[in-house]
This record gives sequence, structure tokens and C-alpha cells, in this order.
Amino acid sequence: MDERYPIGLFESSEEPSSTAVKGWINEIERTPQALRTAVTGLDEEQLNTPYRAGGWTIRQVVHHLADSHLNAYMRFKLALTEDSPTIKPYNEQKWAELTDSQLPIDVSLQLIDALHERWVSLLRSLTPTDLEKAFFHPESGQVTLGWNIGNYAWHGKHHIAHITSLRVRKGW
Repeated sequence: MDERYPIGLFESSEEPSSTAVKGWINEIERTPQALRTAVTGLDEEQLNTPYRAGGWTIRQVVHHLADSHLNAYMRFKLALTEDSPTIKPYNEQKWAELTDSQLPIDVSLQLIDALHERWVSLLRSLTPTDLEKAFFHPESGQVTLGWNIGNYAWHGKHHIAHITSLRVRKGW
């Protein structure tokens, strides 16, 4: 198993089906509880353990999920209210090194709970036309909302698998 991509890379067709989109939204809805389950019972030493050599600690992964999904939520709102807006990328590695990524994980778990409740509500309201709306990512190009729902369903599972696979390897 590749420790960087324990569930593999995200793959999706250009135009996802309505069934795929509904499944992805359900996955995004399940992410907060799946994350809480993945970190349940971990002590401070375990939270400060990298999921792989040279990788983030479990604590940083949890805070990264909050950072990333908050950015994603804002990108969805921008794409829904503007004509193909250009979004601002951010340096995930540098964000993971900031002091707020050393806070107790409950801070980000609470943020993810609230964020996902709002995000899922927004996602479930999208029409087929909305799913075709896009934003422009300076590094990736045009990104449609339909595709991005799948990308973020994968993103949550991807990082949760970093935590759960480490727990298996360590016998936690």
C-alpha cells in the first residue's frame, strides 16, 4: 500500500452522473463522524505522530481537513455567485506548520461538524446547471462543481485513511 495514497488517487469522468454526485454528497456528510471515529482514543503522543515518514502528524491532518474543506466551501459559493471566478490557491504545507495546527483537534472537529452541515445543505440544493458551474484554479485550470464534489468526497476519505492505516500499522 502506498502510504501517501492509501485509497488511491481520485478518478472521475468529466461529467459525473447524478447518482455519483448524490453518493459523493452523502460521503461528504459522513466525513465528520468518520473523522471523529478515526481519532477516538488517541493520546497526545499518537496525535503528534506522522502518518508516514516525512508526512504530517495526525493533528496536522485533522487541522488540514478543516482548512481545506473551508476553502472548498468558499470556492463553491464563489462559483455559484460569480462567473467562473479565479480562486486563490494556498500553500497547504505552510498552513500545516502554523501555530493553529498545534491546537487541540477538537477545535477543528467542531469546525468540520458545522462546516459540513452547511456545505451538505448547499450541495443538496444544487441543480444540474449549478453542477456545471466552475471556478478557475491557477494551478489546475477550470474545475466544475460536479467534479469537485467527488474530489472532496475522496479528499475526506483519503486523509481519514491516513489516520486509520497508521492506527492499523501501529496497532492502536
